[in-house]
Amino acid sequence: MRSTLHRTTLAATLALLFAGASGARAADAAPANGAADSSQTVNVTLMLRLHDQQGLERYIRETVTPGSAHFQRFLSTAEFARRFGASDARIAEVQRYLSSQGLSSKVLANHATLQVSGTLAQFGTAFGTTIHSYRLRANGRLYHRPTGDVVMPAGLAGQVDAVVGLDNESSFLSHRLGSPQLPQASTKLASLNAIGAHRAGTADSNPTATGQPGQYTVGDVANFYDINPLYRRGITGKGSTVAIVTLANFDPADAEAYWSAIGLTTKAHRIEQIHVDGGGPINSGSGETALDVEQAGGLAPDADILVYDAPNTNASFVDALAQAVVDNRADAISTSWGAPEIYNFAALNVNGARVNDTRDAGTLRAFHTLLMEAAAQGQSVFAAAGDSGAYDTVRGLGHGTGAGDFSAPLTVDSPASDPYITAAGGTTTPFSFAFGNGPVASITRESVWGWDYLQSYFDTNVGKGKVDLFAVGGGGGVSSYWRRPFYQYFTHGIRRTEGHQSLDYNDPTAGPTTLLKLPSHFAGRNLPDIALNADPETGYLVYSSTDGGVSVGQGGTSFVAPQLNGITALLRQSAGHRIGLWNPQVYFLQAVFGYGRYSPFNSVDGGDNWFYRGAPHYTPGAGIGTLDVSNLDAFMRLLW
Repeated sequence: MRSTLHRTTLAATLALLFAGASGARAADAAPANGAADSSQTVNVTLMLRLHDQQGLERYIRETVTPGSAHFQRFLSTAEFARRFGASDARIAEVQRYLSSQGLSSKVLANHATLQVSGTLAQFGTAFGTTIHSYRLRANGRLYHRPTGDVVMPAGLAGQVDAVVGLDNESSFLSHRLGSPQLPQASTKLASLNAIGAHRAGTADSNPTATGQPGQYTVGDVANFYDINPLYRRGITGKGSTVAIVTLANFDPADAEAYWSAIGLTTKAHRIEQIHVDGGGPINSGSGETALDVEQAGGLAPDADILVYDAPNTNASFVDALAQAVVDNRADAISTSWGAPEIYNFAALNVNGARVNDTRDAGTLRAFHTLLMEAAAQGQSVFAAAGDSGAYDTVRGLGHGTGAGDFSAPLTVDSPASDPYITAAGGTTTPFSFAFGNGPVASITRESVWGWDYLQSYFDTNVGKGKVDLFAVGGGGGVSSYWRRPFYQYFTHGIRRTEGHQSLDYNDPTAGPTTLLKLPSHFAGRNLPDIALNADPETGYLVYSSTDGGVSVGQGGTSFVAPQLNGITALLRQSAGHRIGLWNPQVYFLQAVFGYGRYSPFNSVDGGDNWFYRGAPHYTPGAGIGTLDVSNLDAFMRLLW
């Protein structure tokens, strides 16, 4: 197992510096002007404590359990609020306290989310802390955050489950990667018309496919995972709605141009943009939003698409998901943004906290409430599991701060680690490759995505130490916060956390400092759940005007989450009702029917994500495997 990151890590050079942990802040954040502008108005989100959370958990299980009294009886937002939201009296009590502090608030229709507005001075007084300004050395960006622990005031104690937004640090990364090795990865095709020239569909395959690794389209996804039989039955997502939750704005014309270029006929005027908290920026993340819409909408060409974009902060990510869930218009929701789960832990965020304090700082709980609501409403939700293999902090902390390196503990990504979301992992599909005058090598079967196969090639043919690809690969592992969910109790291959894992900061002057000790042998939620092709070496075409047009050699689990979103739209049309939370259903089907010709799943036996190897059962490298969508659809129609 690798334990230390190197500044030459290619994966890290693809990422923006994430300064979410206290060690990263110490290395990369410098005080700017001391106390932040106290008159600055900000928005903070409070998640209210649910009524009868255990009852809600039972209800969710029953909605996806055939024979249950509540099977497929999904709730409206108003019904959720009435049964499980905070009472009117509790909401009034919380709002009275906030008002007494000069803060204004608005409760959303789920009676669980309270959006609060006020000045930094008012929030600092209300939560017993001071808020200072800091500047990132990496890019000079100014942000604010509390200087110490947030104190829950007596007026809110017992009523509020999470407070999100007292800081405005950019906290999440897009799980999209390009291939730094394949020659075509740095090439822009001359025009959109070039995509059409690369199409290679045959009578037996999808006509929008290219058949070219690194230039795959949604047609190739349909070929890989047996989606074409649904299309032949007229299943195209008609009557379904998918939602993309993202942290960057984009031009909807990009998606329309992509579908047109690959020869895909789609429903007209199907994209609706909802700008949350003022909307996300047009920036380097816009290509992420474009690919999400292209993939989900390409696999379900007649589905409607809602795009909820927001600024890249904790509070706005929560707000965007809240809006998508509370609106309850989408049958399925996906997001391809995330951050290491451990960045929420008190040990990294609370001054004076012990290094083994894994309490969260609010965002995990906020996501959890919203994801349970989505499940009760029948909304299937998907999140990319990350692109740093089994070492999720690599992309965030491995960039190098100019002041030392961080260790790389086995960690997982959030929100993918939540038990009420389907975590989308990554594979490498079969292909052959060669670099320069080197020999040709091949991946002969679909495998867990991890670039250690390229590492071995370079070590042999270029020389050890010349290239360092650690730890690019499909995210996966064991949560250190969420306990093993009921649907994984009897799944063969489920793991516990490993021992002796810690996040350490190697300060060049003070020496190594342990920031967080992770719990050993914790029976946590395993992820991913499902995997599909995500390796940039066997990756995809993307059209994004922000990125300059057509890019090839694009990959990452960013592709898998929206693909599962689009597949859900197909299943929803075929079944005639919402699918609901995938996880209990797919784990049950895999446990009963295993793998084989008629199974909905294909095992992923080869490869690894730098720690967890492929196997003919569940593995934290690829979950329960990849999909045979036609078989999955048949089972769901037959059994459900």
